[in-house]
Amino acid sequence: MALLEGLVRAGVADVVLSPGSRSQSLALAAAALARAGHLDLHVRIDERVAGFTALGLAIESGRPVAVVCTSGTAVANLHPAVLEAHHSGVPLIVLTADRPAELRGIGGNQTTRQPGIFGDVVRADWDLPAPVGDPAEADDARDLGALAVRASADGPVHVNLAYRDPLSGPVELPADLDLGPVPGRPALADPVVVELHPDDATVVIAGHGAGPQAEALAVALGAPLIAEVTSGARFGRHAVVAYRHVLRGPHGEAVGRAIVFGHPTLSREVPQLLERADVEVIVVRTPGVEDYNPGRRARIVDEVRALGAPDPAVVRRWVGGWVSMSRAVLESEAPDDPAPELSLAVSEDRGVRAAFAKAELAVMRAPIDRRMLARALWASTWPHDRLVLAASRLIRVADSLVPGKAITAHANRGLAGIDGTVSTATGIALAAARNARAGTTRVLAGDLAALHDAGALLVPLPEGLRVHVFVGNDGGGTIFDDLEVAQSADPDDFATVMRTPHRADFAALAAAGGWAYRRATTRAELDDALTAPEPLLLVEVPLEP
Repeated sequence: MALLEGLVRAGVADVVLSPGSRSQSLALAAAALARAGHLDLHVRIDERVAGFTALGLAIESGRPVAVVCTSGTAVANLHPAVLEAHHSGVPLIVLTADRPAELRGIGGNQTTRQPGIFGDVVRADWDLPAPVGDPAEADDARDLGALAVRASADGPVHVNLAYRDPLSGPVELPADLDLGPVPGRPALADPVVVELHPDDATVVIAGHGAGPQAEALAVALGAPLIAEVTSGARFGRHAVVAYRHVLRGPHGEAVGRAIVFGHPTLSREVPQLLERADVEVIVVRTPGVEDYNPGRRARIVDEVRALGAPDPAVVRRWVGGWVSMSRAVLESEAPDDPAPELSLAVSEDRGVRAAFAKAELAVMRAPIDRRMLARALWASTWPHDRLVLAASRLIRVADSLVPGKAITAHANRGLAGIDGTVSTATGIALAAARNARAGTTRVLAGDLAALHDAGALLVPLPEGLRVHVFVGNDGGGTIFDDLEVAQSADPDDFATVMRTPHRADFAALAAAGGWAYRRATTRAELDDALTAPEPLLLVEVPLEP
């Protein structure tokens, strides 16, 4: 109890746990604190879902989240979420129950070496001996709770807790328990700041998690903005949507300086640019996260400031050239809106009106492809909503075509793993729901990503929480079709070991978890699904391989 009190005093508002015998005292203490209104408790059946739910809660709230599990394989099942938290700088506090010292190393049931199990990806790793009943231990535990919160400011920490039998007893809270305010983070000491004059050779690159400061700097420097779809900077008049194509042309060749925010992961063209010997690379550090430095020669700083205002004529030529080329590429690939001109609907000519109605009907009956699906979800997401994209082919499609828009879009791009997408989304939705204006959390996932986190669909969620999962089902991992191996491998072998086809029934999966289900095969059905009233909804969208 004292450890959890210390965590709450230091700012923890959420605890996620999975059931287990060895961790029962932690679980019951968390339940007592939740019952008294000191924290929110989220129970998940398995630890992998719990870990990614905690990750989503921490991402949305910006506060450390504690995740509790029992001993043995339970701890190992948290490893994927801990790795993602490490590489994305997300504050997680992992509380694992363990055997006391006398029961370790003797082949005991559900016992393995838990201290150090997460290696060097945790900011701290404490192994606490089993308590002996000394009153001073309570104060030490509270202090450790506060220390764990401070250590987790930019990533995960691990607290391994030994317990002897009896593993728990009655849990009582003091009537006057005061867990205090949330402390602020300490200021960064001696930040490295670089000042630059605007020019016509600089680009600003915003990878995952870059934030709006990347867009602000692009405007201040009069530079094109290459902003990935989950950068938090994909908006404004400097944003270049079709940046892959533009980087491969003369505009890309003219780049002399690149300023990088966040973690770019969605193209080959960006690292190729940063590896060029004739490009000066400046990377703005993300605290606690490995610096993005593919050329191994970037200058790492904490802040970039613009000296003076850019010349409007230079901006029109330099930025305007990038944006115009991007627009031309998008228009050549497909029109943004295939719908007929609305003015034709009110024409005095009956034939024109009939032609309009026929064309509109054809649009609504059109089969859905990846571009339509990605564009529709982006267009339907507003600032009060949340959009979560899986590590599927669809996130790259979205990154290549959706326009600038200041919305909250997230993906687990620290390691870009396929696992935990739906769990992360539910954590984000739970934290967002504390805002009275919270909207819908939508998930865009491929079929394999959805199946990889099927356990997240089997968890009871609070009434009224709005999570809509859109599954682009093309029968397997078609993202691998773009790899060179697709052209060289035996087609049957490639399908078996790379595509991994499945026969999953998503309607049955939705029913098993109590989610509503829809199948969208046309534009009209997709539009209906995007405005569906059901709070928990799984939408299956069949796609051509």
